[in-house]
Amino acid sequence: MKVGPKGQVVIPKALRKALKIHPGSKVIFRLEGDRVVLQKLDIDAVSLFERIAKKGPSIKQISTHLYEEELEERVG
Repeated sequence: MKVGPKGQVVIPKALRKALKIHPGSKVIFRLEGDRVVLQKLDIDAVSLFERIAKKGPSIKQISTHLYEEELEERVG
């Protein structure tokens, strides 16, 4: 396999199929010694949101008045 002029390589079809990598899939590149490891990033959205929810409120509520003041300052 050759590295293209932009530093790109093509992931062989058999590997994409085995890892279920499609256009738009997220992957991670990691160095392990003198190797580059490609890993498909699997996100379990439900588990992620459950963990966030268990931590409690993480979004601060602000009054509409303060929000409108900030908008006015930015817009001028």
